[in-house]
Amino acid sequence: MNPPAASRFGLPMVYLVDDEDVVRDALAWLLRTRRLLSEGFASGDAFAEFLAGRGPADWPTAPSCVLLDVRMPGMSGLALFELLVERGLVDALPVIFLTGHGDVPTAVAAVKRGAFDFVEKPFSDNALVDRIEQALAVSERALSRRADRRRVERALAELTEREREVMQLVVEGRPNKLIADALDISVRTVEVHRARVFDKMNVKSAVELANLLHPAAQYRHHLPLPPGGSA
Repeated sequence: MNPPAASRFGLPMVYLVDDEDVVRDALAWLLRTRRLLSEGFASGDAFAEFLAGRGPADWPTAPSCVLLDVRMPGMSGLALFELLVERGLVDALPVIFLTGHGDVPTAVAAVKRGAFDFVEKPFSDNALVDRIEQALAVSERALSRRADRRRVERALAELTEREREVMQLVVEGRPNKLIADALDISVRTVEVHRARVFDKMNVKSAVELANLLHPAAQYRHHLPLPPGGSA
C-alpha cells in the first residue's frame, strides 16, 4: 500500500471515538484502504483526557477530524462535542457523528451547533470516507486561516507605534496629506512610514492591506490612533 498523502501541514489524522472495539477496528481498516491514518479511543472520557492542554492556538497541527459515537458509557458523544465547541476546536477538528436511528434528532441538533455531519449506522463505507475526506479538507482550510492570522500577528508586532497609526489611517482610505494633518507630521514622513508598513505587511497597495487586515479585525487593538504626536 502506498504511504498516506500529506498536506502542507502534515499527515491527516482521523480520531475514532467509539466504545465498541469492533467498530473502531473496522473503521481503522477502512481508512487504511484509503491511505488515511487513524487513532482510536474507547470512550469520550479517554479522548477528553487526550485533549487536555490542547487548544485552537496550537492544535491540531495537521488536518484532522473526529468520528464520534453518540451513545457511550461515561461521557457521551454529545457531551464531548460540547467540550470541543467550548475549546474552539470544531473548525480545525470537524466532527462527524456516528448514530443509530434513534440518535438522528440528537445528531441533527449537533450539526446545527457546528458538527460537520452525521452518518447513520449501518453506513456506506465509500460515502463515509468521502465525508471524512471532505472534513479533512475543511480542517486544512481552517489551519491555513490560522497560519495566515499568525503571519499577520507577527507582521503587526514588527510595526512601530507610528507605523501602526499611519497604517490605520491608510486602511481608512485617507490620502497622505490628511494622514499628515491628523498626525501632525510631514507628508514625506507619512510616505516613509507608509512604505515601511507595506514592506513589513508584504503588501503593495492600501486595498491589499485592508483585505489582509479584514479577517484579523480582532487584532486591531494593536492599531492605536492618538490625537497627535511627533514622528
